[in-house]
Amino acid sequence: MRLRRGARVTTDGPHPPATRNHPLRVAIIGGGPGGLYAAALLKRLDPARDITVWERNAPDETFGFGVVLSDETLGGIEHADPVVHEALRRDFVRWDAIDIVHRGRRHRSGGHGFAALGRHRLLEILHERCRSLGVRLHFRTEAPHPDTLSAEYDLVIAADGVHSATRETYAHVFRPQVTEHRCRYIWLAADFAFDAFRFEIAETEHGVVQLHGYPYARPSPDHHPSTGPSGPQNHFGASTVIIEMREEVWRAAGHGDLTPRESAERCAKLFADALRGRPLRSGNSAWTSFRTVVNDRWSHGNVVLLGDAAHTVHFSIGSGTKLAVEDALALAACLEEQPDVPRALAAYEEERRPVVASTQRAARASLEWFENIRLYLRQPPRQFAFNLLTRSRRVTHDNLRLRDARFTESVEREFGCPPGTPPMFTPFRLRGLTLRNRVVVSPMDMYSAADGVPGDFHLVHLGARALGGAGLVMTEMVCVSPEGRITPGCAGLYTGRQTEAWRRVTDFVHRQSPGTAIGVQLGHSGRKGSTKLMWEGIDEPLPTGNWPLVAASPLPYKPGSQIPRELSRARLTDIREQFTAAAWRAARAGFDLLELHCGHGYLLSGFLSPLTNHRTDAYGGSFERRLRFPLEVFDAVRGVWPAERPMTVRISATDWADGGTGAEDAVEIARAFAAHGADAIDVSTGQVVAEERPEYGRSYQTPFADRIRHEVRVPVIAVGAISSWDDVNSLILAGRTDLCALGRPHLYDPHWTLHAAAEQGYEGSGAPWPAPYRAGSRPPRTGRTDASKPRLSLGG
Repeated sequence: MRLRRGARVTTDGPHPPATRNHPLRVAIIGGGPGGLYAAALLKRLDPARDITVWERNAPDETFGFGVVLSDETLGGIEHADPVVHEALRRDFVRWDAIDIVHRGRRHRSGGHGFAALGRHRLLEILHERCRSLGVRLHFRTEAPHPDTLSAEYDLVIAADGVHSATRETYAHVFRPQVTEHRCRYIWLAADFAFDAFRFEIAETEHGVVQLHGYPYARPSPDHHPSTGPSGPQNHFGASTVIIEMREEVWRAAGHGDLTPRESAERCAKLFADALRGRPLRSGNSAWTSFRTVVNDRWSHGNVVLLGDAAHTVHFSIGSGTKLAVEDALALAACLEEQPDVPRALAAYEEERRPVVASTQRAARASLEWFENIRLYLRQPPRQFAFNLLTRSRRVTHDNLRLRDARFTESVEREFGCPPGTPPMFTPFRLRGLTLRNRVVVSPMDMYSAADGVPGDFHLVHLGARALGGAGLVMTEMVCVSPEGRITPGCAGLYTGRQTEAWRRVTDFVHRQSPGTAIGVQLGHSGRKGSTKLMWEGIDEPLPTGNWPLVAASPLPYKPGSQIPRELSRARLTDIREQFTAAAWRAARAGFDLLELHCGHGYLLSGFLSPLTNHRTDAYGGSFERRLRFPLEVFDAVRGVWPAERPMTVRISATDWADGGTGAEDAVEIARAFAAHGADAIDVSTGQVVAEERPEYGRSYQTPFADRIRHEVRVPVIAVGAISSWDDVNSLILAGRTDLCALGRPHLYDPHWTLHAAAEQGYEGSGAPWPAPYRAGSRPPRTGRTDASKPRLSLGG
């Protein structure tokens, strides 16, 4: 973050051009780091501004103990205000190691880089800077009502924290969504400095308790005890210690009946080794549950939200103060660049929203990892440590290799990677099928068949992906009947002609790309059938030539869609037989693996979700009854599918809609299919109801696969916005999935897997190049390479 386009300040007092409508009177509600830094920046940029900060607490009253800032944030501070940066630099504690202690074993990873200082000291620096610039600071004083401030000031900055009264005053405009999470935590401090960022896990009779600790004050060089504004200290320095546990563990352990001091004493005993027998102090802290704050809007008139008032991120990625400071930098820059306040506030929100959303996604992944930490306790020690380090998906396998190659290589060895072999190129066995690597070409509907018959397009499309190096290539959803098609262009397996056409494809794959497996996904469209080709109007009904639809219940997919008929008992039997006939044809066609499609709102998925199954007979109502027909179909298909060949099931792990299937249901659905003989669960999400609200993001569906893998103990295939080989390696090595299915990357590059091998310098059996393509196994040179190298440098 930086002040842009010449907005850098080198002396106190550069005035903006007189023609620009900069706010001269600024009111700031909240005297935390974000509000104070915004005040200092705005006053520094224009000393003529009249800026007042209201803080309800005393100057030295705050929660927490230490604050962590990134090098990126510090760079922005240095650029915008060298005085503040220099004051911070003098007090910062820096370290680069992370220690993870689990079941008595400590694993250290280096090369990370952190900087921290006491929160009290940070506020002191900002108080001093604001006063030196002429900002008025009112402590122990409630700010006037936002309406009053809005009328009297040109700009009102609401930096009043997670419980923002300003946000609540204008809730009808900001439309906040506040989510309370499952863990309780408390901020504590220890009077010595850890030599690394420390995560320690304690398994108690009540459940898992975790410690997050990091230093924020250096040991005193003169070794004399002292008491300063940052709290009691001695020559050993000081560390922040956060203790966290799930709500049910907190209650069972009795912390709800203890004072914060008593809780601190109990926690100090629990983590006596980590604390070297020293006590913990609680300050003003109390146990609380983390709340994620998201707002639809960040401004209302001349009132704007900043920091925790606008957004919160879980402490486990240490970005709350960082984001508040960066908000202040961006707001100041936008006020300099834009001609008036409304456009400045719009530009500020446009700039910051994507950054905050990305950080909140990472924080949510980290938060949920710690909420579900019990799932990972049985992992091998180094894999557990790697999993923890990469939990937010911001630190990856390749990134960690750059930071600490020795640690990463030790994780790979424990995982079973041969020397020089990335995790994605290790083999994986499903029943009688061994896949040479962990990459799957995800099923992707091509809508290019004629009367259900795959043609030359399918031969070239699937053949190219098979030649491209993936361990398993999946067909699109192949329909079990003409009425089970999604569109007129969907492929099928309900005639002999279709079987022979598919045999042509599998023969090509087995002959020309030996070692590549090809799988078929069988499904029935249910209520989502009889629609246009995707590029003509996805999920839009055909204008002519419609066929009747059937489903679990007579519910249209969306307004204007055809209303399906509810399946009778007799028709359920017919459809089950259509699936078994298609599976028998798939075996004859030479497929190596069969996947039953029970997701995305198609027929079998429609039975699973309570939003689409309103039946009152034996196939509807309770969870077990909704599972009945999909399991009957699975059993029938497994009965005719060759015993040595694996079967997988694709599910939608969440409907992304209130009242629908959720993560807990998905675990039980997966458990049921695994009990019936599924060799792996292909974990997708959504597309069940048109009114869904997915939470998109990088590898956003992976946590559902991760949970199923660890709770059900069944192999899983992760899918959804996985696009880089680094992500594949990270997910595999962390134990969050067994296989990764990629769709769009394989449309962009049919040879994605081979290119991933080349980019990593890997040559081995996990990704062999087809003989005719071996000359292309190295990137072609571009530009001149014969220019003379300089031999002499002249100083000047």
